[in-house]
Amino acid sequence: MQIKIVLLLLVFQLLTGCATLGYYAQSVHGQLELIGKRQPIEELLADSEVSEKLRQRLELVLKMRDFASTELGLPDNASYRSYADLGRKAMVWSVVATPEFSVQPKQWCYPVVGCAAYRGYFSHQQAEQFAEGLGSEGLDVVVEPVPAYSTLGWFDDPVPNTVINWSEPHLAGLIFHELAHQKLYFQDDSRFNEAFAVAVEQIGVERWMLAQHNSEGFVHWQQQKAREEPFFQLLLLTRQRLVTLFARPLSVAEMRKAKVAEFEQLRSEYASLKRSWNGYTGYDRWFERKLNNARLASVATYRHLLPGLLALYAQSDRDLARFYQACGALAALTPEKRSQQLERLIPPAASVTDVVVF
Repeated sequence: MQIKIVLLLLVFQLLTGCATLGYYAQSVHGQLELIGKRQPIEELLADSEVSEKLRQRLELVLKMRDFASTELGLPDNASYRSYADLGRKAMVWSVVATPEFSVQPKQWCYPVVGCAAYRGYFSHQQAEQFAEGLGSEGLDVVVEPVPAYSTLGWFDDPVPNTVINWSEPHLAGLIFHELAHQKLYFQDDSRFNEAFAVAVEQIGVERWMLAQHNSEGFVHWQQQKAREEPFFQLLLLTRQRLVTLFARPLSVAEMRKAKVAEFEQLRSEYASLKRSWNGYTGYDRWFERKLNNARLASVATYRHLLPGLLALYAQSDRDLARFYQACGALAALTPEKRSQQLERLIPPAASVTDVVVF
């Protein structure tokens, strides 16, 4: 595995300048640290010093991991069959940036994986420093903690301590989501890649919960989805209003004033939505930080194409093999054409919540 990292670093040295090389060096160091801390779950289960609580969670992970390959058709490899205690609350921190008057995220391009709408750091401090520099250029910026990520099959990704105590559907969804990236990944198309992984995650969690006959957990998960979908739809609608706003011929001062008004409207609409949740306040934390374009861009990366992909799944008779094949057939298209084809699958008046998935 370390040979792969050394080879990647050599490629980076050939393709990049000194400043960029510093970024890749921290990436390599972080990946080496991750590899050094992972332990096979089977070995941990045989260790009498492992706590009973951790043992139960690791056993659950292995069941989910087997289910992912046998029932969901996801890659059967060593990924997520090991555990790593990183001693921190996030695996990496992701930096997303947009222009002041645009919701289109800045792209960063990398050897091997292509371009993406984010830049990841293993150090929170370094992520904040990079974000501060982007902010000084007048960009809208957000730094998000990332609990886990996929190396797309390059390495045997572990389950980190950052997610091990998540609820059962969330933990299963994380494993299914990250393995979906190994199943299908298109270079330079973050919106498709993340929406595809979210679709597989949702389909997989539904099937997992039903297979476990966990009726109480299934009902709770359904209730959570019933809140999650309209919340994200609200954010996407706000993003669309901003797209319309930024296309208007306004002065900078007028644009800034109108932009502030849009985010105030979002807060008001969220307050109205929350009143239907009987006291649930789980999304309040999203509004504790400053609202800006970059935060909405992150949501759109994961959610914009989701309705089209769920519609494609329905058109595939809810057969995952056919769904994967239909998604793979989109490889010949550009990201723009791919998005357009998926968007055409949804009636103009439909939303994420209108798509019947299961």
